[in-house]
Amino acid sequence: MNADIIHIKTNKKRYLELLLLGDEQESMIDRYLERGDMFVLKENGIKAVCVVTDEGEGTCELKNIAVVPGARRQGYGKKLINSLITYYSGKYNKMLVGTGDVPSTIDFYLHCGFTYSHRVENFFIDHYDHIIIEDGIQLKDMVYLKYMMNETQPSDSNL
Repeated sequence: MNADIIHIKTNKKRYLELLLLGDEQESMIDRYLERGDMFVLKENGIKAVCVVTDEGEGTCELKNIAVVPGARRQGYGKKLINSLITYYSGKYNKMLVGTGDVPSTIDFYLHCGFTYSHRVENFFIDHYDHIIIEDGIQLKDMVYLKYMMNETQPSDSNL
């Protein structure tokens, strides 16, 4: 894969359509978009986008990652995460990611080197204005996974 990862610093909302694939409520995206670092992975067009925020105490959080539907299961999401881990490893001790309790999504993060951290019960029910269904499962709890930085670094970074 010969992909470029670009740090987006202005006009982040131009990627809203893609961000809504990773977090389907615009008001939730608005809570972190401007305070976060945004990255776009391009390879013959945009393949993925993500936003990472500083959560204090040596922790960053991957708030949103989305891969365009036609590019899924081709390694773009993992490549983007590996690049982020390398990029942030000198700045943070830990990266968190919160996601719905969906086996395919949890497995993706586990394969990227994340481990279980904690759970926030009823997060999706309490914070979203509609029911969210992913892979046929209604999202209720937010499952947090963590990646401990500086332990084993991925080798494919091009940020």
